[in-house]
Parts: sequence; structure tokens; C-alpha cells
Amino acid sequence: MQDTALNILKTGNNVFITGSAGTGKTYLLNKYTFYLKSRKIIPTIVAPTGIAASHLQGQTIHSFFSLGIRNEIDDYYIESLLEKKYLQTRFSKLKVLIVDEISMVSPEMFCAMDKILRAFKKNDIPFGGIQTILSGDFFQLPPISKEPKDKRFAWQSTSWKELELKTCYLQEKFRQDDNVLISILDEIRSGNVSSNSYDILNSRYHKELDIDFTPTKLYTHNVDVDRINNDELNKINNEAKSFKYKSEGTAKNIEKIFKSSLVLEEISLKKDAVVMFIKNNHELGYVNGTTGVIVDFDKQTGLPIVKTSYGSLIKLSLEDWTIENESGNITAKVSQVPLKLAWAITIHKSQGMTLDSAEIDLSKTFEVGQGYVALSRIKNIDGLRLMGLNDKALSVDPLILHIDDRIKGASQKASDEISALSNENLQKIFDAYILSIDGILDVAQIQEQEKVLKSEKKVVSNNPTPTHLQTKELIESSNSIDELATKRGMSKGTIINHLGVLKEKNPDIDLDKFMPDTHTIELVKAALVKIKEKNNPDDFSENNEPRLKPIFEALGSKVEYDDIRIALL
Repeated sequence: MQDTALNILKTGNNVFITGSAGTGKTYLLNKYTFYLKSRKIIPTIVAPTGIAASHLQGQTIHSFFSLGIRNEIDDYYIESLLEKKYLQTRFSKLKVLIVDEISMVSPEMFCAMDKILRAFKKNDIPFGGIQTILSGDFFQLPPISKEPKDKRFAWQSTSWKELELKTCYLQEKFRQDDNVLISILDEIRSGNVSSNSYDILNSRYHKELDIDFTPTKLYTHNVDVDRINNDELNKINNEAKSFKYKSEGTAKNIEKIFKSSLVLEEISLKKDAVVMFIKNNHELGYVNGTTGVIVDFDKQTGLPIVKTSYGSLIKLSLEDWTIENESGNITAKVSQVPLKLAWAITIHKSQGMTLDSAEIDLSKTFEVGQGYVALSRIKNIDGLRLMGLNDKALSVDPLILHIDDRIKGASQKASDEISALSNENLQKIFDAYILSIDGILDVAQIQEQEKVLKSEKKVVSNNPTPTHLQTKELIESSNSIDELATKRGMSKGTIINHLGVLKEKNPDIDLDKFMPDTHTIELVKAALVKIKEKNNPDDFSENNEPRLKPIFEALGSKVEYDDIRIALL
């Protein structure tokens, strides 16, 4: 469980955090990061790609470890790094290292990190003796490799074995709220997908989704993604507006920024274009992966105004992508609109995202884990429109299947060991570790630091409380769905979905104050009677529940979808 894993992290041990998609690995890391920062310890967070790094406000491994384009290094290269003062400063400050999306880190890169830290810390203990936390799921996408290798994963390296990691295999799922989807994902992880699961997936083939927005399309190849996005943009008759980047710094450094991020040199956008944010800006209400539609362009700035899939309206400013030197001074900067077209994205770039719905094509799957990653992006099987499957689509690496039970066994051992300690002894271990890395223990100082951190409004993702239960907590204090949606920062549609889940789990829950007027309810009832008498199979879901569209049409399009949804409750 999350609390047990957090306690293991607080001991200062090297830790491997894993678990299936949606078990809150990022949430746990955010929680431990907050714990450290409140004690004046700033952890360093790195990941193999710029996209993955942005989920935790981190940076790429190549950038932090000054690897250039290398994945492996020799002693001569380490000697050249040791001569650089800015790297000496950087690594002297390093107390805790967090490596996210470890499944995408090659053994060679992992060993390079180890060698560099041993050299700079002048300590031959693995990773220079600093606490090293590795997070990821080896059932997801492996490192990209141009040629077949005997050893593909970081856990196969000698450096991994020498770290003597405590394993935390998280079990509770927070992302998916659908037992059908969870069961399919678990079967993929077991390497034994049942015929029933294939039947369920086949029932989603070219399925029209009961949603009022365009679902994100996930494809295996860049060529398909680019084609779809350009085709969709060209279909829109509205005027195209082109945005070119602005930059400061040397051409070499500017090129580095483009190579290590999703920022585009030029992007053409139109009103009604489906887009995705490619940067985190918690203050403005978006993160890397937030999707939406351009509803207009600001008359003063000319920049897009985006309505997100959560219903919020965001006026964009240019975002900056930067490179800093050892003193923290910016040496290169690229300014650009933080968007990319998002009718379609590659499965590789979707890793780490959570989507309300998706159109997924697995007919050209070429890598183990692609199907698992794609399907685990969505919260519910009703959010899936499947365009194709091939024989490789639901396969996972047989090597990972082989070691999964060993990983779970190691996790159980770590859990038993920490649970055997009294709270008093645990606190002594926690405090001793914080002191060993020059942190603070004074309660008043810690509380002051926590206030400062909270005031920065850094929103953590993957809240451990299921999202519909967070909505439930605000029902009593809200007089309308609009008010409830505002408090939760979500769209009315999402809130109504939450109320539906709550009603299903507890039929006695009182939702009367959210109901539309009696006249509207009677209209919906009458439309339902007509649809049931007509008995057209296309008007009903697999669970024999009436679909929204036929009700909407039977009412002459005069009652809003949201009012139909709430009336049906």
C-alpha cells in the first residue's frame, strides 16, 4: 500500500517502486518529494525522455548526467567530466536521486549513471552512496534499440544488483474505475488473455463512443499520427494561424532544446483544432498531456484560447523551454505556444498519460508492451474505441513475465520487514536519515516549509482518493451541479459521471437537489418509453442501458445531454 511504500522511502534505503498502470507511482514520488522538501532536502528527478521527466518536474538523464548523445561511457569520458566545475557543483548538491520510467532506461545508460556518481562522490558504493529511487513498470515500453540485445532492461545490469533495492510493488489501482478493464490489464500482465477478454475488446471494435468531444487517437507509428493530424486540420474550414518559435542563445543549445522536448519550431493551428498541452503549468491549469479544443484566438495577443476536456477555458501565453548553466543562469531559451495537434499521438508518447477516452489502433503493433500501455491510458472500457489488433498487440516480454513473481516476493519481504518495526523505531530511523543528508527536524521549521510549498500551488497528480469519492465529499456543501463542478475544477459531464458511479454503488444516496425540473424529467421518461417500444438494438449499450443520443434526438435536440444524464439517475 502507499503508506507502507512511503515509510520504506523515508528509511533512506534504495527503493524500486513498481506496479501496474494507475497504481499511483507518480503520486507516491510526489508525496516523498514533498516530505523531503519540507525538511530542506531537494531531490533530483530524472527520466529517460523529456515527456516522462515533465510529469515530475524533472529533467532528462542525458541532460543531468551530461551524456550528450551517449548511452554508455568509458573512463576517459568520466575524466573529462570531472574537470568541469559546473558538474562538480551539480553533483556535490545531489542528496537523493529519483529515476522515473525506469523501464525505458537501457542497462548501458543505467551503468553510466552509476559510474559518474561514484566518480564525483569519490565513493565506490553504488550510485556514490546516495539514496537512489527507481520507479516504473517493466510491463510497459522497453528502451528503444536499433539492434537486438541480450540485455534490454536496467534490472539486468550489475549496477542494479549492487544497489540492493527494497522493492515496493503497489497494488491498489487509482486510475481505472472499471473492473472489466482492470481484469483485462491484469490478464495481459499474466501473459494469459482469456477468450472472454478478447470478446470484450472485439465488442469495442469501431465502437461509437457516447461522448460529446473527439477522443484522442493512439497509434503505434509516427507516420500515421502525422497523417491523421494534418488531414484533420485540413478538414477545418477556419483560417490557419502559424506560430514560429522565438529563441535566445547559441544554435547548438537551441537544437538541444528541440531534441529533448516536444516543442515545435512552427505550428499551424485553427479554431476547432484538437490540441494537447506539451508543458506543465499548474497555475494556469494544465499539464503535459492535457487535451482540449481551440475555441478562439485572443484579439490582443493573437494566441489560442483552449477549452480543455475538463471544461476549463485557458488563454495561452508563450511558454519557455530553457537550458541552464552551473550557476542556474539561462544560456538558451525557446519560446513557443505549448501545444501540438492531438487528434492522434503515438502510444510511446502517451506513456504516463490518463485519458477519459481513446481511439486505439493496435493493428501495426511492433513492440511488446504497446497494447498494455495504450489500454491502460483509459479509465474505463466504455472509453475505448478499438480500430484493430494484431497477434503481438496484447503480448508482454516473456522475460518480465518470468521475473514478476520474484518482484512481488521481494515486495512482500520489504513490507514484512518494515511492518515488524514499531512506530517509535521507525521514527528514529527516519530522523537519522534526514540528519545524515543535512535536513532539518525542527517541527516549527518543517511546518513553515510545508506552508511555503503548499502556497506554491504545486498540484500533485493521481490523488490517492478515487476521483468520484472526492466529488462525494463535496455533495453536502454544494447546491447545484454547476457549483459542485466549480469546486472540483471539472466539467459538468465529468461530475455527472461521478454521481452515476456513486448512485450505482449506493442506490440510497440522495441526489434530489441536483435533478432538473419535473417537466424535463417527464420528457426524458416519455422519450425512454418510445425508445424501449421501438427496441432498436443500436439504441442500447451492451449492458442494455439506453444510449444518450437516441434520447436526445427523440426530444428534438431541445434537452441538453447533461440534463438527460442527470435525469436518468
